[in-house]
Amino acid sequence: MAPPPAPIGVGIRGVPVGLPVSKQVLNTTPCRTVYVSNLNEKIKLQEMKDALRDLFKKHGEVLDIVAHANIRLRGQAFVAYPTIEDAEKAIKELQHHVLFNKPMVVQFARNKSDIHAKDDGDFDEHKRKRLEKKGESMEKAALAKHKARTVNAKAVPEEYLPPNNILFIQQLSSTVTQDDLTKLFEKYAGFKEVRTIPVKKDIAFVEYDNDYQASLAKMELSDHVFEDGSKFKLTFARK
Repeated sequence: MAPPPAPIGVGIRGVPVGLPVSKQVLNTTPCRTVYVSNLNEKIKLQEMKDALRDLFKKHGEVLDIVAHANIRLRGQAFVAYPTIEDAEKAIKELQHHVLFNKPMVVQFARNKSDIHAKDDGDFDEHKRKRLEKKGESMEKAALAKHKARTVNAKAVPEEYLPPNNILFIQQLSSTVTQDDLTKLFEKYAGFKEVRTIPVKKDIAFVEYDNDYQASLAKMELSDHVFEDGSKFKLTFARK
């Protein structure tokens, strides 16, 4: 048997306990557009827009309702009014109104609606700023994705890294020079160069023309011992 619903009381920011709270602080900066979230995503888009129009037109003329069906934007909508007073009244009256079995969260939108921008005569500037913001968001998302890939790559032990045309040498003895490494690795086909790191003398990189040639050199030299008895650790470099 399902437990009874949680009792409704006053919680943080005056929002009733047992009802959804916006994940971000509700925007209180006045705007002619109302942002509606926590909508039932199972309802068809047109049916939802019709229901929203029926609700919101009770508090003023509804100029436009914008809602989308894609995964990132569904479950939310924007309702444009002619005046801030209309939007304010709708927010006051419809906060946590249950629509299709889900209580809505309503607040002032953070940005101007397209229909208001057209009426105000600054639609081109409005659209430019929106595209700039979208571009910044996409760039941030790409950077975050790259960072996540880097973190995941570092989680792979060096011994199991996929083949690469660049080899990574570690634990080099201080007596081994760049010339010593060049003479050793140039014996194998496809050799291009040895790159040492002046500030970190115990590591180096060896580049070949392709992964296959680097793999052969790695296989042959992984257990190499220098004349002074020193060895090194040889793996593929991380891409």
